Amino acid sequence: MPDAREDRDLLAAVAGKAGQVALEHFRTSLAVEEKPGGAGPVTVADKAVNECLAEHLLAARPGYGWLSEESEDDESRLSSERVFIVDPIDGTRAFIAGEVGWSIAVAVIEAGRPVAAAVHLPAQGRSFAAALGEGATLDGAAIRGSGRAILTGAQTLAARPHLDPAHWPGGAPSVVRSFRPSLAWRLCLVAEGRFDAMLTLRDTWEWDIAAGALIASEAGLAVSDRDGGTLEFNRRSARLPGVIAAPPALHQAFIEHRRPRTLD
Repeated sequence: MPDAREDRDLLAAVAGKAGQVALEHFRTSLAVEEKPGGAGPVTVADKAVNECLAEHLLAARPGYGWLSEESEDDESRLSSERVFIVDPIDGTRAFIAGEVGWSIAVAVIEAGRPVAAAVHLPAQGRSFAAALGEGATLDGAAIRGSGRAILTGAQTLAARPHLDPAHWPGGAPSVVRSFRPSLAWRLCLVAEGRFDAMLTLRDTWEWDIAAGALIASEAGLAVSDRDGGTLEFNRRSARLPGVIAAPPALHQAFIEHRRPRTLD
């Protein structure tokens, strides 16, 4: 079986090919459909990128399972030793609007954890990658998180509602908030130290965070669900209880604010 580095290199190469497919549709007139159940928009570009990824990845690794936002779920993945988890275009609304903040996110999962990942931003010409135990890179150069330990003033990527005091029994953290449309990209921005932390408290699809979670952890960050629990992938529901990624001391500070204050 290929090792994690071989899978990482495969993911990066195929994400690059899929990026070219996406750019053929970028800033063109696109018909937009709404998925059932309020699951968001989808375009011909999402589907074309998904087909490209499936064609090349499954040809190279025919024994791997498959989970993608744009494919019908095949629960045979649950018994596969390794599984591709794919978001063909993470940030479809940004793609439709002609903005550059969208990505192609691909990961390989083994025993519930990511072991290889790539996040490619075609409109920006930037590519992140990681293999378990091998560190994280941006365009081939090693990256690390900021290492910040002080919560107050931490540069944090989060949607505004997620910093509402109602979500923070221990007190809403006093951070400097920013936002980017792609969850995978947010995780990568923290991994390279351009921001100190990212969080989303809502239930989140696995394909939104699988690749970025490995890149962040390999860049030295603590990555967990919204309450500090371990993220386990290739679940039947394909949903996870949010994500918080930050340098370890900062991550712990966020988790403490998620808990009720105790009296001395």
